[in-house]
Amino acid sequence: MDEAKIRLSAKEMELVTNAGWILTKNDIMQKAKWRLEQLQQQMTDHVQQLPQPLTIDISKVSPKISKGENYKGLPYLVLDYPRIFEKENVFAIRTMFWWGNFFSITLHLGGIYKEAFEEKIIAATDIFKSNDFAWCINTDEWEHHFETSNYIPLTTYTANEFKTLVEKNSFIKKARQYPLQQWNDIPENLISDFKLILRILGT
Repeated sequence: MDEAKIRLSAKEMELVTNAGWILTKNDIMQKAKWRLEQLQQQMTDHVQQLPQPLTIDISKVSPKISKGENYKGLPYLVLDYPRIFEKENVFAIRTMFWWGNFFSITLHLGGIYKEAFEEKIIAATDIFKSNDFAWCINTDEWEHHFETSNYIPLTTYTANEFKTLVEKNSFIKKARQYPLQQWNDIPENLISDFKLILRILGT
């Protein structure tokens, strides 16, 4: 390898000799995890208190928080609940913390679950629009960023255009993002979105 490529710049040398920023990063990731654990408890409490369950008993699958260090080069945490990930069938609500970017919540439906709920999704178009949800236009359903190659605001589409998109696509992904500056309000905002999604799906 070219020696010039592995030499450290002045900025890189400053960072590599300073352990403090890594310790601070670890503290922030732990606090983000606590935020998701707090939200997880609120989600499970809500599901247990529903007057009538979904046609799918999501309470049988426990929530899961996962950690990674390299989604497009940056650390992240995800909370999946409900979380049904089969080969072609997906029924999931994913909450994500992505370092330097956002908190987000995503409804992801595929296969038999897409077919089961697409009419309710279409009927709730105006509700999703008024709550600032975006629609995934990517053919790769496992991307999570909010660049225009992945998500487009639902307000971009008319009701008929959106209906056509839902019926044509093999999966449904709707998501909402929150800036990290709203850290203190995140649990309240995300649990509100979670309740809204379950209400739309038919509880």
